[in-house]
Amino acid sequence: MAGENTSLNGLAGRYALALLEIAEEKSALDAVAEDLTGLKQLVSDSSELQDLLSSPLYTRDQQVKAISAILDKAGVNEVTHNFALVVAENRRLAVLADMADAYLAELARRRGEVRAKVTAAHELTKTQQKAIADALKASAGGSVEVDVTVDESLIGGMIVQVGSRMVDSSLRTKLQRLELVMKGVG
Repeated sequence: MAGENTSLNGLAGRYALALLEIAEEKSALDAVAEDLTGLKQLVSDSSELQDLLSSPLYTRDQQVKAISAILDKAGVNEVTHNFALVVAENRRLAVLADMADAYLAELARRRGEVRAKVTAAHELTKTQQKAIADALKASAGGSVEVDVTVDESLIGGMIVQVGSRMVDSSLRTKLQRLELVMKGVG
């Protein structure tokens, strides 16, 4: 089965596949997906957490205790909690985000969903997210799951990536293009 999808190859893919099977057994596919999405956001928002996950200076016990406390505070599903503890015990926390991405991608693939990554200059409202999802659904021809991240350096606009296709309508990129054109004129 892992050979069917490249997202399940490698270490992260094997862990993700195991988590998917357990979550399916426990009827917790959506709960785990929600937990992993939230956990990825926590990691991206905290340089201290990134350091904890990737630094070999922390002992196995320190990592296990820290990740357990974080997950308890976040109130994640038991399946997600146990999975993260196994990952910590095996000293694989550095690839936890990749495991989450592989899990989410495979779950979407199995459901026939297309995953779109949207990077916006500002927080998007639910209405804006729905409008983007609807527009992408019309062009992709299937159910679209939208992951939104905020990057204020874009100044305005957004970057939308669906699979290998990317549309960059950010103000930052438009200004960079304008600067290149003006350098060529001068």
